[in-house]
Amino acid sequence: MQIQLFLISLFTLLLYSGCAKTATTETPKINKTRFQTVAPDQATLVQVNQNKTSCAVCGMHLPTFYKTNHAADTKYGPRQYCSLHCVVHDNELNKTDLKNLKVVDTNRLQFIPALDAFYVVGSKKAGTMSRVSKYAFLTKKDAQKFAKTFGGEVMEFYDAYGVATKDFTKH
Repeated sequence: MQIQLFLISLFTLLLYSGCAKTATTETPKINKTRFQTVAPDQATLVQVNQNKTSCAVCGMHLPTFYKTNHAADTKYGPRQYCSLHCVVHDNELNKTDLKNLKVVDTNRLQFIPALDAFYVVGSKKAGTMSRVSKYAFLTKKDAQKFAKTFGGEVMEFYDAYGVATKDFTKH
């Protein structure tokens, strides 16, 4: 009985220690081989709170996943997301009213209106928060060139959003 209690306590301790968020002011090490990553000084950060480098939904480091970043105005102030997945989560599950949604243009590394963007969905490049990648481009020509090189399907925002909502359907 004491051994079982000890094992349960040990398991619980390990579980909580593995899930605990460590407070740190250090910038995470950047994996330069990750396609989504840019140097912190290349990333535009729109949030004004103390966690401005973290995704508003999942907490992932925004410059590390910058090429899939989105941003929107909300009643809580500007929010920035690591991915379209987290945009869908905040909009659909959290019922956050998102206005002026923007996405980072993969080539220019600048925010552009998401409704005007062309997304390449399902390329060979890794996705962020999803197995199905979603990269946005200012022009259809840029998106087609990317898709020709890395695969995937070129689509507009609402279609890409629809694909991202599938991450939340029950199987």
